[in-house]
Amino acid sequence: MTYRLGVDVGGTFTDLLLFDQTSGKFWRHKTPSTPHDSSEGILNGVTAICEKAGISPSDVEFFLHGTTVATNAVLEGKGARVGLITTQGYRQVMQIARSFVPGGLAGWIVWPKPEPLAALQDTLEIAGRMDADGVEISPIDDAEIRAVLTQLRDAGVQALTVSLVNAYLNGAHEKRVGELAAEIMPDVPVSLSHEVLPEMQEYERTLTTVANASVRPVMRRYVRNLRDKLRGAGMAGSLSLLRSDGGLMSSEKSEEHPVSLLMSGPAGGVTGAIWVGKNSGIRNILTLDVGGTSTDVALIEGLEARRQRDTEVGHLKVRASALDVKTVGAGGGSIAYVPELTKALRVGPQSAGAVPGPVAYQKGGTLPTVTDANVVLGYLPENLLGGTFQLDREGAKKAVQTIADALGIGLMEAARGIIDIVNENMFGALRMISVQQGYDPRDFALMGFGGAGPLHVNAVARLMGSWPAVSPVSPGVLCALGDATTRMRTETARSFSKRVADTAEEDVIAVLDEMARQTRAELLAEGINEADITSQFELDVRYEGQAFEVPLSIDPETLRRDGLKAVTDRFDAEHLRLFTFNMDSAHELVNLRAVAMGPALDLPAPELPASDGNLDRAKIRDHQLWADGAMVPAAIYDRALLQSGDVIPGPAIVVEMDSTTLIEAGCNGTVDHVGNILINLA
Repeated sequence: MTYRLGVDVGGTFTDLLLFDQTSGKFWRHKTPSTPHDSSEGILNGVTAICEKAGISPSDVEFFLHGTTVATNAVLEGKGARVGLITTQGYRQVMQIARSFVPGGLAGWIVWPKPEPLAALQDTLEIAGRMDADGVEISPIDDAEIRAVLTQLRDAGVQALTVSLVNAYLNGAHEKRVGELAAEIMPDVPVSLSHEVLPEMQEYERTLTTVANASVRPVMRRYVRNLRDKLRGAGMAGSLSLLRSDGGLMSSEKSEEHPVSLLMSGPAGGVTGAIWVGKNSGIRNILTLDVGGTSTDVALIEGLEARRQRDTEVGHLKVRASALDVKTVGAGGGSIAYVPELTKALRVGPQSAGAVPGPVAYQKGGTLPTVTDANVVLGYLPENLLGGTFQLDREGAKKAVQTIADALGIGLMEAARGIIDIVNENMFGALRMISVQQGYDPRDFALMGFGGAGPLHVNAVARLMGSWPAVSPVSPGVLCALGDATTRMRTETARSFSKRVADTAEEDVIAVLDEMARQTRAELLAEGINEADITSQFELDVRYEGQAFEVPLSIDPETLRRDGLKAVTDRFDAEHLRLFTFNMDSAHELVNLRAVAMGPALDLPAPELPASDGNLDRAKIRDHQLWADGAMVPAAIYDRALLQSGDVIPGPAIVVEMDSTTLIEAGCNGTVDHVGNILINLA
């Protein structure tokens, strides 16, 4: 039997989902995260879930992992000290940057410019130059390079970036610097820009490579530590990490290209939502992934997630493919407070995290959180994780009472105010990936997952007009499910700056075919069969004179059959949807990319027996919760006992091991054939 283990490390909980690929049976587990060393929480979870399944860790063939280690290193400024070698005259490339200032007209007055990841004193120049066609016009000098490398080594840099002008066309000079660096500073990881991002635009290429170098030592320590501990526990299977674009990469490659992992954590939920949508027949989905610290939202159209060419983490924006996920600081652990100055209720982005956590968790937390408000309102019953995790409702009431006292209102009104504000924050993030991108949210279902997603999905669906509100099976571990069911993916890019009218289609296809062979070879080296690899082409297109481009995906067969006309037609349609207008200017190709993907895991969801019409079989007890300004009667149901076709009238609560679903008054929840709860207006 072949077992796949998906592991997703969140700010509060580490989620695990174990699959038996032969039978389709799965086991799930949640364990508290260990922020000081994530591998501890992972190992605790691996031991527990293998015991549940009656197997040993050595039986796990594939360990698939979404991680926020690289993300946190950037957000917390804990990346390595990076040395940067540039072409003569380009030493200030990181300081000049792009002239974009966020905020209003006076943004430049109040915006503190972020410190570059490579400091000016750690940036040195070398002579030597390639021209715009990649032809050497000035040679490099080994003696000068040795002196520069020695200076950086003695200064104590922990990672090295080499980014030379026009290296994306010819990386020979960078390769030579890398060879000398391996000799002079053998323990320092070296990132070469023509390997990390072989595309034009000096600043973006340099910034992306510097970001890669910055997180390499952190990721290397994390991955090697995790690999050693898993091997020590007897797990001999392959270890892969989830990329920002929703594909997988081997742990060895992740040590070299961690810039591809900056949005690894949120990507798992999106791939999990696609799997749920595929099995339940829902093709257009807005995702609402609510964890303990933050909420991630994304848009899936026709079971394809929107991808973007840039990855944004805090102030950092690098050129690396990622799923189009927006994040807001609104989660179950988000802290509610009333500023002295404004006396207006605020929620987040500060979070109580895993330690000390919400007051109701009884781990030493004292500040009121969203989870505490849900407990006070009766939306979250006192026992979680199948009864193994007891909540302190009285403690939660005392914490939320401090908010009520500060605002001069009742306890329940204060608790509901906290929930309303956090729902509005989620609503704002969802508008960014739907309305602001030219999509009508009423054409999409809203899927809530993560530990707290199903608690909020009904209320947020009302705000969005997105029905049904979907609570998938095992929503609390859906990110781990996404990690377990995704497939290997690799890509390569090349700049190709030409007008479409002046470009021969066979030239474009020849370049793409060469790149496709390169990416397929990478997956073959990972042990994937040739017959299981599929290729996809991506082209960045713009109108001549524009400073930005729109990425378009196309399969090789369509490109050969319909030619570049199919690409420009799709570009016009996408440009119209995004910006409501098109231009008469000529079309221009900017970058070409080839993507290779391993086999998709064709894993059907187990179907439920048909309903016998008697909902009492799943009812645990009567309950009371706050709705429409008063405590009203409700019922609590056990999700494990629900059947296909059951209709649950709101207000009601459905509990399971890893999450709790709230069906509001005036709504009904219908259980579909694979166990998802579809909530609609009654």
